Amino acid sequence: MNWAAISFDWNQIRAFWATAEEGSFSAAARALGQTQPTLGRQVAALEADLGVTLFERAGRSLMPTKAGLDLLEHCREMGAAAQRISLTASGASQAVEGQVRITATDIMCLHVLPPAVAQIRRVAPGIEVDLVAANDIRDLLRREADIAVRHVRPEQADLTARLVQEATARPYAATSYLEARGRPRSPADMASHDFVSFGNADEMIAFLAPMGIPITAANMRVGSESGVVAWELVRQGFGIAIMADDVAQGVPGLEPLLPEMEPIRFPVWLVSHRELHTSRRIRLVYDLLAEFFAGLGRGER
Repeated sequence: MNWAAISFDWNQIRAFWATAEEGSFSAAARALGQTQPTLGRQVAALEADLGVTLFERAGRSLMPTKAGLDLLEHCREMGAAAQRISLTASGASQAVEGQVRITATDIMCLHVLPPAVAQIRRVAPGIEVDLVAANDIRDLLRREADIAVRHVRPEQADLTARLVQEATARPYAATSYLEARGRPRSPADMASHDFVSFGNADEMIAFLAPMGIPITAANMRVGSESGVVAWELVRQGFGIAIMADDVAQGVPGLEPLLPEMEPIRFPVWLVSHRELHTSRRIRLVYDLLAEFFAGLGRGER
């Protein structure tokens, strides 16, 4: 270990991290209980030490530069590790108790989140995790959940959001279906195939059209509002569907289609209300979930 190379000031890292998450010096200062000038000086000192610019102005907000985004990923990992060290050293992880409600799609609750829940249970066995499987957007401000996993960043000022993963998706179908109907060789070939509808068929048609997949309502004779049911129909060979790679790669008997085609990319946001900053149990679960999704982004399962 090159101990001489580890010379950063944690307070500077913390000031940068809070500013990146909150979007401004003033909001970060409030979150950390500091004055805005003090926090600004800490960020400026970090920029001077590193020799890079970490933020650029975007209206009234501050946006991380490329160098800032690179540093932010490591800051989040450091922050999660620091909290676990603190909790472990004090035995506090055993004392953090109470229920935390996490809402996500039914597909994510079934296929993605169980390992994250297992990690939460290992770190803080006193926490009760309630997974709210819902394909609509539950209202965090009305406390229908404590933490939400979403693909769209919320606009409400009372909510805090962190981008935790840039996920990928592509068309999948069961091997049984492809052996019976043939494997499409191009996006245009999919016009002669069956698709399983997840909810609104018109929205799915409009989404696929710019990708050169010219399907119509005639291609979607089977589907369900339930993501879990629709995905099971795909698995049983009823047709093709777009699915996140994190989900599909863990299901046997399915094949990705058109491997040369660029995957669909979509964000995964972790969202909570402002109580995140005052509730130890919500903060702990939030940080563990952020670490989990960061691991998925690195290909860890």
